[in-house]
Amino acid sequence: MADTNEVSRPLVNYPQDIWGDRFLSLPFNNMEFESYCKQVEESKDLVKDMLMASTRDPLEKVYMINSLSRQGVSYHFENEIEKQLSHLFITFPKVLDDNNCDLITVAISFQVFRFNGYKMPCGVFSKFQDDEGRFKEALIGDIKGMISLYEASHFRMHGELILDEALAFTTKHLGSLANQSSPHLREHIENALLRPYHHSMQRLEARQYISFYEKDESRNDVLLKLAKCDFNRVQLLLQQELSALASWYKELNLKSKFPYARHRVVEGFFYALGVYFEPCYAVGRNILTKLAVLTGFLDDAYEAYGLCEELQYLTKAIERFDIRAMDELPAEYLKILYDFVLSLHDEAENKVRNEGRTHSVSYARDELKKYVRSEQAESRWRHEGYVPTFDEYLENGAYSSTALLSMANILIGVEQADENAYKWVTNNNNKFSKALQISSRLYNDITTNEREEKIGFATGTACYMKQYNVSREEAIKAFRAMIGSAWKDINEGSMRPTPVPIPVMRAALNYERFVDFAYRDNDEFTNQVISFKHLITKVLIDPVPLINNGDYEQNYAFQKKKKKKKKNNVLHVL
Repeated sequence: MADTNEVSRPLVNYPQDIWGDRFLSLPFNNMEFESYCKQVEESKDLVKDMLMASTRDPLEKVYMINSLSRQGVSYHFENEIEKQLSHLFITFPKVLDDNNCDLITVAISFQVFRFNGYKMPCGVFSKFQDDEGRFKEALIGDIKGMISLYEASHFRMHGELILDEALAFTTKHLGSLANQSSPHLREHIENALLRPYHHSMQRLEARQYISFYEKDESRNDVLLKLAKCDFNRVQLLLQQELSALASWYKELNLKSKFPYARHRVVEGFFYALGVYFEPCYAVGRNILTKLAVLTGFLDDAYEAYGLCEELQYLTKAIERFDIRAMDELPAEYLKILYDFVLSLHDEAENKVRNEGRTHSVSYARDELKKYVRSEQAESRWRHEGYVPTFDEYLENGAYSSTALLSMANILIGVEQADENAYKWVTNNNNKFSKALQISSRLYNDITTNEREEKIGFATGTACYMKQYNVSREEAIKAFRAMIGSAWKDINEGSMRPTPVPIPVMRAALNYERFVDFAYRDNDEFTNQVISFKHLITKVLIDPVPLINNGDYEQNYAFQKKKKKKKKNNVLHVL
């Protein structure tokens, strides 16, 4: 083979890493952290009492669960929330009907139950329609109700025409309603239209909702204090995790070893915390970030640097997963990359060995083999100038999308992911997994098609345009419709009883949410300057301000005093 320095390579000039050494050494204020921990524990006790109070109105409980979820603290109360929702679910449609509830109450209740996997019937919205099945025009004046109906419509499934109508109705009117609203409400509407809660990264949504909730006159100040302190507490922990990863990246000298690749360790960590942000998943985030970095390097080797004839050796080596295959690789950059592949998977295996979960890394290796085969096929198509049919492209693209590879890597960090969970997620006949593959592939194609066509790839849009003789705009419109259908399959597949443990299902949903969040309108992984810098700053750098508002502190102090009095009374009775 020709010397690798003399051959012409399809090199892509990716944007440089924008973070530099920003996260390499982050200070950790232990006193500040301990203060947040203390306040979180105090607030948790108060919130738990409120949530479990037997005399509390069921509608108030649902509103409270919604606030806990939207502000990112529901993970502290999973057992309590499960107990409440399982008890309320059967009778709740009747509760809504008996109380003649308004649009916002019905929509928020619908969101809460569906978000937690309970299939509340969409017929609860029928009373807001006229005799012809259209939503009543009078609803347009109820701005908060319209926002909530819009959010609820994203939980739609196949055949739920009333939710299709709700989405069209609210989308049509919310833009103009935003212009008529206060700055506070306008921002909330614009955020919802840009990224609906169910389709967005949950940690970012929590950060934004805390700011919105703080300005709500009906807020619960105890809950707000919990949300703020917990967000900042978790942010300090995440900063230390990212700092360790930034040091790992620098110590391994990865920028020099992979000069042709995108260097996105910060974005990789942002993706990992998008899948699971809770402190208990620290090991999972570390493994997932490193494997996401690896996937990026492989993607760039196959699509932006490697030659077809040499990449086939890398594909064969990864299929073997054996150090002895190193000697058969024809170029030094391939040996460096292959060594990175082997070492990261060995590291991941060692981290889960004590839990008896080495099977998780075996599944991840198997999915990596499928991924590189699909990349090799696309490299061969480019080399031969071949444009496959869209059907052929999508069959191969299901694996080059990295959806199942990503899920296999994600589940390494989920303790409840047993072999049954892996068999479920990697099953080609599983509608949920198929939907993940299709949406991941098409989201990516929508945002990267023109760039990849310039370097000779047969993209999904090009294949679709050729097969169906349509324009690029028509192809993208068709892709968005397919993604919408995939989301309906995902919504249906996440309802109870789930085929896998809830933490596994939640991780899969959060993966899909992050893909939607990152690729709906732009390839944020590549073009990080556009908006990711601002969003990463909100989640990982800037803490939530703790404003010492008099009423806020007075209400919080009152709730603490009330709880202490209640405990003393109990002791007196005993």
